[in-house]
Amino acid sequence: MNDTTASLKESVGRYGVWSVQLRSEEPEGGAERAEAAAELERLGYGALWLGGNSAARHAAPLIQATSRIVVGTSIQSIWEHGAAEAAAGLAELEVSHPGRFVLGLGVSHGPRVEGYRRPYSTMVGYLDDLDRAGMRSGHRVLAALGPKMLDLSRDRAAGAIPYLVTPEHTAQARERLGAAPLLAPEFKVVLDSDASRARATARAYLAMYLKLPNYTKNFLNLGFTDADVTGGGSDRLIDAVFAWGDEATIRARIDAFHDAGADHVALQVVEDDPARLPRDGWRRLAALLA
Repeated sequence: MNDTTASLKESVGRYGVWSVQLRSEEPEGGAERAEAAAELERLGYGALWLGGNSAARHAAPLIQATSRIVVGTSIQSIWEHGAAEAAAGLAELEVSHPGRFVLGLGVSHGPRVEGYRRPYSTMVGYLDDLDRAGMRSGHRVLAALGPKMLDLSRDRAAGAIPYLVTPEHTAQARERLGAAPLLAPEFKVVLDSDASRARATARAYLAMYLKLPNYTKNFLNLGFTDADVTGGGSDRLIDAVFAWGDEATIRARIDAFHDAGADHVALQVVEDDPARLPRDGWRRLAALLA
């Protein structure tokens, strides 16, 4: 393990928050986002992972509002942000706030990218460009699901940040990565113990992801069936990729990722209003993780 990767593992700790709301550029919400980031730091989370197609400019205000928490992109699309831009954004934050920003990169999805082609080869070329721009591999992580991208995460980055996965995937990823790289899967939490209500919230949120073949293919590779990934997702699938229930059940579901080999779990609180910062949910989650 190189010093940069070891330092990243220590900095992000065991738990972080994944949020697309914190990535927003709406000016009227800037003060609340900064306040929320500072509170998440006080609550003990080690990292904030910015959903959507995020970049260093989205991380900067949150880093400025806090003193230690790491902020990462999850992910920055390699199709929409050039390597020179990405390297410059990281370098600027590294000067002003060293060790506080990590560049999470991904290949996005065919249905969302015009001219989508050869994602693995394109990622290899992008990493080559980052190297030429002077970015060290320890400052970047990859959104890796399949074995080839996991190999890149091991060999050309500080580790992997898989999205929408299960502990079974985490175990497979850890075996592929080896012990040294950071493995930080994202995991969704619905803080509701009513089965039908929690599953309805989860199913509504999962719907957009079931239209993306990268995820459905990964589910099939993990042993789910076509029936599981159609019709909004089976209860079996919902219960595998979301934690819901009482506090002990949710804590056990999160612990399963660590038991499977995760260093860090990026927790996404899912509620019925996806535009609102789930601040009470983050507080409740921090309490049950304490």
